[in-house]
Amino acid sequence: MIGYVTLGTANLAKSSAFYDVLLGTIGAGRFMEEPDYFIAWAKAPGEASIAVSVPFNKEPASVGNGTMVAVALDTPEQVDSFYAKALELGGTCEGKPGFRPEDASSGFYAGYFRDLDGNKLNAFCIVADS
Repeated sequence: MIGYVTLGTANLAKSSAFYDVLLGTIGAGRFMEEPDYFIAWAKAPGEASIAVSVPFNKEPASVGNGTMVAVALDTPEQVDSFYAKALELGGTCEGKPGFRPEDASSGFYAGYFRDLDGNKLNAFCIVADS
């Protein structure tokens, strides 16, 4: 249902370097870009993508309160690795990986972080028979 998500950035070069490495860990690569304006990554053209962009109106990029992008993965180990890579690249922790709620009855496993511009993301998976 979701085609793409665009996150504002104050520094396209730093942001793109962060996402090149982070999204590369799950097989996503650049598939569309316009110099000095935006870059989009996906696993394949036509699939859901994440983009970073300098705001079109030339105003400062800002973080939406309550806005979050969730990256779907297959296993808790992938979530742990993706989350760790985000922090290694300079992202900040917003909630270590684990089950939410902590009793694991929902099977929802996620780790939360912010990118270099302060945008909030999470990596998650649904664990069957939890």
